[in-house]
Amino acid sequence: MKNWLTIFRLGLVQAAIGAMVMLSTSLLNRVMVVELKLAAAIPAGLVAWHYAVQLSRPVSGHASDRSGRRTPWILTGMGLLALGSLLAVNAVILLHGGSWAAFAALLLAFTLIGLGVGTAGTALLALLAASVPAERRAAAAATTWIMMVAGIAIAAGVAGKLLTPFSLDRLGLVAGSIVLVAFSLSLIGVAGLERGTQPTNGERARTPFLAALREVRRDREAVRFTLFVFLSMLAYSMQDLILEPFAGLVFGASPGESTSLSGIQHGGILVGMLLSGCLAGPWLRRGGPPLIWWTIAGCAGSAAALAGLALAARAGPPWPLTANIFLLGLMNGVFAASAIAAMMELAGRDGSDKAGVRMGVWGAAQAIAFGTGGLTGALATDAARALLGADGPAFALTFGAEALLFLLAAHFALRLPDRKAHPGPMGDYRWSASTSLS
Repeated sequence: MKNWLTIFRLGLVQAAIGAMVMLSTSLLNRVMVVELKLAAAIPAGLVAWHYAVQLSRPVSGHASDRSGRRTPWILTGMGLLALGSLLAVNAVILLHGGSWAAFAALLLAFTLIGLGVGTAGTALLALLAASVPAERRAAAAATTWIMMVAGIAIAAGVAGKLLTPFSLDRLGLVAGSIVLVAFSLSLIGVAGLERGTQPTNGERARTPFLAALREVRRDREAVRFTLFVFLSMLAYSMQDLILEPFAGLVFGASPGESTSLSGIQHGGILVGMLLSGCLAGPWLRRGGPPLIWWTIAGCAGSAAALAGLALAARAGPPWPLTANIFLLGLMNGVFAASAIAAMMELAGRDGSDKAGVRMGVWGAAQAIAFGTGGLTGALATDAARALLGADGPAFALTFGAEALLFLLAAHFALRLPDRKAHPGPMGDYRWSASTSLS
């Protein structure tokens, strides 16, 4: 029961992160483009910059390793995120007057947002890895990520209602209230969570950052997992900007219909996370496949669903597009939840005092993939449309490339566990550091 309470409390922090990030990446994006008539490249560039800033994740993760406590770093990150969110809202309000200082404030705000997400998210995952036993990690990953999605959805729904009728003054009041509630939830989530925990004072805690980073680089499994995270998350995010245009151009879907398809995909993701979270733990306890095999199955299933979309781009309207997109979301959900659980498993393999820097490295790889994935998918599709002079074949090439990326990611994941691995207590699978990179 104590483990589930810890999972729920850390899930509150994830929900708070989701709520505040929604303000900058969704709400302010729309306000800048629609209400303020700015070029869409401006908010897109700011979102890309907040991902670039998250390359600092290994530094903050290592710092939390050295301190021996995660909650101060979670709260520091949440404070930076809250400050950046409030600054971003006020900078957008100032943009209405055409102030150049507002653009500088926006850049600073998104820098703080990136630092906050990276610092809080890395420390949170490291704490989750140390606090949750192996058989509950898949459920923990699914629960916390579902709570993050819930945080995004609730904050977006509340903001949507309170911002009608819209005004910039109302935007400042509503956004400030959301930030205040979200930060308060994060305080409740971590209050007393590490009470009685003694800070780490061992040799590893005194390891300098560059030495710790070289140690991760020498660990072939950690390097292979980094490549897996980058490739899988690149494939996962490449579809973000092209799925709705694909439905409109090839299947003639209206804006409302294409938006509903996006909702079906995200519904599939939630179902996939629930399935992975509910089934992986009991199967582990009964001697079933290790977590990484769930991840491989999710990658392979996502590749199959993307291959189906490539065929759909050729076949056109007779194809069961709705079912195909739900399947893609379902497999994405299985992959995401099990990959995060496997990440926690591998991060804490040699002790929790090294989990922060490992989580930081993988978080940085994920940030790079997310920052470039959507843009890469859109640019590749535009280039293919220009070269081929047809929409269907162009989308087919992009979806096919995504499927291959998922299969390549599955190849890296396939070689992670020791072939002779055996379950320990409660189904905790051992990992081998001797896996070859060839």
